[in-house]
Formats: sequence, C-alpha cells, structure tokens
Amino acid sequence: MNLELALRMCEAAIKEAARAGALVSVAVVDAGGHLVAFQRMDGAEIAGPALAPGKAYTAVAHRIATADLAPMVQPGGELYGLAADGRYVCFGGGIPLWDGHGEGERVVGGVGVSGGTVEQDVACAEAAAALWETA
Repeated sequence: MNLELALRMCEAAIKEAARAGALVSVAVVDAGGHLVAFQRMDGAEIAGPALAPGKAYTAVAHRIATADLAPMVQPGGELYGLAADGRYVCFGGGIPLWDGHGEGERVVGGVGVSGGTVEQDVACAEAAAALWETA
C-alpha cells in the first residue's frame, strides 16, 4: 500500500458516493491497520472520521468484510461481544485488501467507508477495492 494508490482509492469511493447521492468519509489503512489516506466529503456525517478508519482496521484485523462480520457479533454469534471492545466497527463498509493467491495470499490493507446507508458504504468500499485489484 502506498499513498498515491490509497488516495486514488479514496477518490474512487467518493465518486461512487456522489453517483449514489451519499456523503461519506473514506479511510485506507495498511497491513498493520495504520491510516494511509483519509478523505471526507463536505457535509459528511461527523462520525465518519472515527467509523471509516475503524471499519478499515476491523477488515484488516479479522481478514473479512465488515458486512460479513456483522452477523457473527450479534447475540448468539460466534464472535458475540467483539464490537463491545470499541476498536472494532462491525457493520458494512469495511473491506480487506488481499495480495497473492492460494497459500501465499495475505491481507495488505483495508478500506473503510462511512456516511451513507450500509449498502452505499459497501458499494463505495467495493469501488475502492476494485481499484486495488486492478493496480
């Protein structure tokens, strides 16, 4: 993950948000969950600067999209209580970024989006992740 690519990923997510009529914040983190790039659209929710990096971090830490993690943290789920930690954001909008194939595949970063509906956040994160996959 480098700054130039991370900024382009933020832009891809913001373009998708504008197309969908959403106002979002976007964060891209590296393999350690450290923030590489962040952008917030004018008028986006005030929680975005906390939630977007949290979603990206959660996707990296658990190597799973946060939308897929959400059911696991509900009462009765195998990871119930995880979201109570405060560091993890366990609803849609975070996607891990993978490198390699097969046994050598590893998570090298993540993208998190917050501010729209869950579906809009997921679509924006997917737009950013698609740029990663073609880079």
